[in-house]
Amino acid sequence: MLQRIRPQNWRDGLLLILLTLFWGINWPVMKDAVRELPPLFFRSISMTGGVIALGVWLLCQKGGWRACLMPRQHVGDVVLLAIPNMVIWHLFAIYGVTLLASGRAAVLGYTMPLWAALAAVWLLRERLARRHWLGLCAGALGIVLLLASEWQRLAIAPVGTVFMLIAAAAWGLGTVLLRKMPIPVESTVLTWWMLVITTPCMWLASIVLEWPGWLWPTGREWVEILYNALVVFAFCHVVWFRLARTLPPVISSLSIMLIPVVGVVAGMLWLGERPHWQDYAALLMLLVALAMVLGRPATSPASHAS
Repeated sequence: MLQRIRPQNWRDGLLLILLTLFWGINWPVMKDAVRELPPLFFRSISMTGGVIALGVWLLCQKGGWRACLMPRQHVGDVVLLAIPNMVIWHLFAIYGVTLLASGRAAVLGYTMPLWAALAAVWLLRERLARRHWLGLCAGALGIVLLLASEWQRLAIAPVGTVFMLIAAAAWGLGTVLLRKMPIPVESTVLTWWMLVITTPCMWLASIVLEWPGWLWPTGREWVEILYNALVVFAFCHVVWFRLARTLPPVISSLSIMLIPVVGVVAGMLWLGERPHWQDYAALLMLLVALAMVLGRPATSPASHAS
């Protein structure tokens, strides 16, 4: 059984480790950046940098500009994939980070596999085993524990938590759609096109919601913008979509289970955040829930028929 869940080669294993570290560290990076910068403005600049960096990379590949082309018949599919995977996720997640501690936002954001399991039941007609339902219940309990120390604040302003849950649910739906709608292009090309579609949406939302509150970034904020542009968008997103498309769901989702842990630790070391006991308990419950959901593929009616 163990050999079935090992990455196909050492490169996939290294990519999983780097993805976990880079995405986990980015939660306090984003939290620090949006202390002064309007969140959508920060996200828009970072995403624009990611589009440019990935575009240059593709142009330097064999085939030049032809490497950037998307088959015309799949343009609509890419738009459909970009909406939950990129537009909704980034729009709501960046505001969630603004309103919550970075570690708490990370834990809520990476409940994604729980929502993906529900989306698979809805879209793919998959049947969840009993332990999968127990995992979903454990995840719900983890969320309740996570919010236990902030009931008073949530009664006044529950927006941050709601935003992160919307973002996680959208990402879960997008992950299922990614597996349901295979597009015959490299992951770098697919990621680049989804960024191209998403970036104008982010700029438009920033203009409508944040203008004229834009600020010129400081030197520290430019470093954080570059980290997001080059590491998060030009690297992590490509790696995630590659793993999600080429590896079994169990393997590609293993890093998701560890990213909130990295996010919580990074928030403590960088921003001085001090989690409550409920945060640790919630993190444990969510890891248990994710292990239950991801530990074994759900059974679909088609598999029974075969």
